Amino acid sequence: MSDRRTVLITGCSTGIGRATARTFQRRGWSVIASMRRPERERELKALDHVLVTRLDVTDPESIVEAIRAGQDRFGRLDCLVNNAGFGGHALLEQSTDEMVRGMYETNVFGAINATREVLPILRRRNGGSVINVTSMGGLMGLPLDSVYCSTKFAMEGFTEALALECRPLGIRVSSVAPGAYLTTAFQANTVDALDSGAPELAAYARRLRAHVQRAVSSGGGTTADPAEVADVIYRCATSDMPVRNSVGRDAEMLMGLMGKGSRQAFVDQVAAMLLPPAEEE
Repeated sequence: MSDRRTVLITGCSTGIGRATARTFQRRGWSVIASMRRPERERELKALDHVLVTRLDVTDPESIVEAIRAGQDRFGRLDCLVNNAGFGGHALLEQSTDEMVRGMYETNVFGAINATREVLPILRRRNGGSVINVTSMGGLMGLPLDSVYCSTKFAMEGFTEALALECRPLGIRVSSVAPGAYLTTAFQANTVDALDSGAPELAAYARRLRAHVQRAVSSGGGTTADPAEVADVIYRCATSDMPVRNSVGRDAEMLMGLMGKGSRQAFVDQVAAMLLPPAEEE
């Protein structure tokens, strides 16, 4: 068995997943960099101690095959990073059943299935870590992201409960919740249905999006770097970190608001920041 620890990361084709693969590789780990279309990948394939392999979290058999390929190549598995996911900007009235179920299949069920396959491996070796990349949308509701937020709230609850289950087994479980990383390729993996439905509904959705984007940009979201998230993920894999970890200037600001007063007071403050005044509606 290799002395190099090994991490399996889902969703490595772009953004945070790609940055996380580079971070672990640079710091001496072997990396199973998984993605739905590995034939398109060039950069990660050129790195030493990196195996680029197919894994579609909505296909349980591909999860099993990716884990097997990684263990065959590196001889061990020490950490799982559940990063694969996609978003969807829409009012609930604009959200189709296909969109809702697709988001849950990837963001929730896919991550749970990958974790369930990895846990027996970590349990047999009496240690390791599972890290779920969630979102600030898993700690607070965001307008135009009601379905997406519900998937990330689910993953935050899953993480918190699993951390308690696994602590006696020596397995660390944590979440990393980025703020608005608007410059990452995550935006390319986002379904935008804001122009669908009745004209007055679409018009309202567009006005609301414009207001939210101004609010997020003023909080620094457009300047955030996925490498910052990757660094926190690495720390979760290698040191004693809290179960929940937020990343980004806007995330830190919102977490500060969350710590003041009641949950309703926090919701009221967020509403004042993200929702347009009545005269704009």
